[in-house]
Amino acid sequence: MKASELRGRTAEDLQKEVQKLRRELFAIDFTWQAEENPDVSKKRKVKRDIARVLTVLRQMQAGSEAPKGTT
Repeated sequence: MKASELRGRTAEDLQKEVQKLRRELFAIDFTWQAEENPDVSKKRKVKRDIARVLTVLRQMQAGSEAPKGTT
């Protein structure tokens, strides 16, 4: 998932995406307890996707809260 793909979506869609990714991360953590050699790259990818979505959300909020009339 790329940030450029996320910027075209609404804030509500991004919130839903964060929830979905957090559920996925929880499932990965849960299955890790049963596995002998867990796949570290999958967990890392999901965590980075969560951070990427949250960054885009914060950028959207900062852009909408910018003072008007200031350039």
